[in-house]
Amino acid sequence: MSKIHLSIVSGARPNFVKIAPIIHAIQNQSKDKNVISYRLIHTGQHYDHKMSDTFFNELNIPHPDVNLACGGGSQAEQTAAIMIAFEKELLAHPADIVLVVGDVTSTMACTIVAKKLNTKVAHVEAGIRSGDMSMPEEINRIVTDSLADYFFTTTVLAGLTLLRSGIKEEQIFFVGNVMIDTLLANESRFVVPDCVATYNLKEKEYLVMTLHRPANVDEGDKLKALIQEIVSNVAGLPVIFPIHPRTAKIFEALGICAENLYIIEPLGYLSFNYLVKHSKAVITDSGGITEETTVMGIPCITLRDNTERPETVTIGTNELIGTRIDAIQPVLAKLFSNNWKKGGIPEKWDGRAAERIITCITTLHG
Repeated sequence: MSKIHLSIVSGARPNFVKIAPIIHAIQNQSKDKNVISYRLIHTGQHYDHKMSDTFFNELNIPHPDVNLACGGGSQAEQTAAIMIAFEKELLAHPADIVLVVGDVTSTMACTIVAKKLNTKVAHVEAGIRSGDMSMPEEINRIVTDSLADYFFTTTVLAGLTLLRSGIKEEQIFFVGNVMIDTLLANESRFVVPDCVATYNLKEKEYLVMTLHRPANVDEGDKLKALIQEIVSNVAGLPVIFPIHPRTAKIFEALGICAENLYIIEPLGYLSFNYLVKHSKAVITDSGGITEETTVMGIPCITLRDNTERPETVTIGTNELIGTRIDAIQPVLAKLFSNNWKKGGIPEKWDGRAAERIITCITTLHG
């Protein structure tokens, strides 16, 4: 069997969480067969000063082979910059398959470039949809899935979505969730963050909050009302708020003061998930966190009108409550009356998704 050359693309920090188990699966397989080689490409879409040696050490993955440094600019400017830089990269280092993950701008841009250079594309986390075309991520998903050759899905529903869009069944592979691979592989390595001692946090006696989506944070008055409603309805428990840089810029001008609200810097992967695992509940507008809370069995309240991860609601511990202020008190009352659903874990969210992906790729090019 000839060696398969992969170009693995990442555009933002969460992408590396999804890529880590894929790299580990390649490394584990190559000990026996040495079938796959890879080149790890960071487009630099999101500049993150915390994307340092510590982060790569936490996930036990090598530094990228190249950083295309395409951060900043508008959606169009960034897409164009990534396409220009990635075309040069792929021409200099041809691949059999370009592997993209998730739904960031880099995922879409590198897919377009690869297909124009007649290179196969594999999309990890394919077929998920929110139905909300106001989200840039939804456009990225649709474009990527309209061009890709191989589709690795997290759920049966994602596969059905792809089938309805005209993708052939033999192109779709239900493998599970690589985010959960990383979570399960690192759960025993979680690190206690400093805020636990600083604020004397007790197990199941605090909440974690993350907010960054425009619908929640772009209007100062709404953000202030949202946070005040939350901190007023948690029975005085501490609310730990690792603040996103996007949110911090707006938050600073609001003058919010609450004895039980603690603003902290963004945390590393291992320390953030420690905080989540030992919390009473999480309040968020993230997508990935709803998957992690589902697997850890932590109640999750999502301040969004839609989700591309409905299985976290139908099977898991997540409740989607929208972005209305008046929806917060009733759902927190439900939490504090101990009436939260127990939840279950979706099929194949078992820590072996990346292993299945690498087996599929090896078989496809065998």
